[in-house]
Amino acid sequence: MKARYEPYVLKFKRPGGTSRGVLTEKLTYLITIEENGRKYIGECGLFKGLSADDREDYEQKLQWACDHIDLGVQELWNQLREWPSIQFGIEQAFQAYNFNRYKDEYLDPYNPDLFESAFKNGEQGMQINGLIWMGDVDFMREQIQEKLAQGFKCIKIKIGVNWESEHEVLKQLREEFSAEQLELRVDANGGFSFEEAKIVLQQLADLKIHSIEQPIKAGQIDQMVELCATTPTPIALDEELIGIYNREDKIALIEKIKPQFVILKPSLVGGIRGSLEWIDACDYNEVDFWITSALESNVGLNAIAQWTAILYPEMPQGLGTGGLFTNNFPTRLEVKGEFLYRNKI
Repeated sequence: MKARYEPYVLKFKRPGGTSRGVLTEKLTYLITIEENGRKYIGECGLFKGLSADDREDYEQKLQWACDHIDLGVQELWNQLREWPSIQFGIEQAFQAYNFNRYKDEYLDPYNPDLFESAFKNGEQGMQINGLIWMGDVDFMREQIQEKLAQGFKCIKIKIGVNWESEHEVLKQLREEFSAEQLELRVDANGGFSFEEAKIVLQQLADLKIHSIEQPIKAGQIDQMVELCATTPTPIALDEELIGIYNREDKIALIEKIKPQFVILKPSLVGGIRGSLEWIDACDYNEVDFWITSALESNVGLNAIAQWTAILYPEMPQGLGTGGLFTNNFPTRLEVKGEFLYRNKI
């Protein structure tokens, strides 16, 4: 068994606006295990400016992982605790290897079968939310109309740049669609101050918004505790989870903040094993969660979607569709209405 990595730059079809700035491209890495002429690929979905492992020696650590691939997935994961995106890429590659190495045919290393489920076999879809990127009001309205026309009943809107305009868009949506007709989620990416957040949370409650992700910047634990204890709108932790590696620390954070929801991005929280540690902490504290992708290519999306499916999700998940980029890899994932499917070969 040998392994190698290669960088890959994904190009956005049109710039994606967030409260952290506008994105035109995204660097990611593919890690490939080779054995007996077959390739098993995983994606190390580094997110510049957000990932805890966004460090100058990132590629050196990737090379170390490739040089020590014979340690196996469990030992590598243990030794890469501070490198969550590499952990997830390693998990994907080994899962593809373990699931497919004895099959007579292994057709597409970029779209491997990974977990047995009705979703994997193309027999069942998963409900997802439609994502609305930041921009001027007309651009946001255009995106919303596209999602509604597709049949989405749950829409997630990024906010926190121009709240006055964003608030107007939400009010107009709610005037047209009741909370029973259309579930609205918002994601602030830490865009509000503590004092601003208290006002925004009430305004969102007046509009019967389902939840808000990360209203204030991560690391303000005492303020987040207060917001979660008094909020009229459910709060979901997102960036707050990044950079917390140990199981005990994860449990302690959830017990202290007591959020209403937790958002799990495998590329940012240590892949499947890291996510499962957060899920255990949530279950113990009766906190619900959903899974969200983080601008991975179709390689990572294939893995996230198949893993999410075996969790039997009951609420809409935040899974991307691979349609944001001009140079993505071929995929079997397809959105039909508000459901994500994995088409049969």
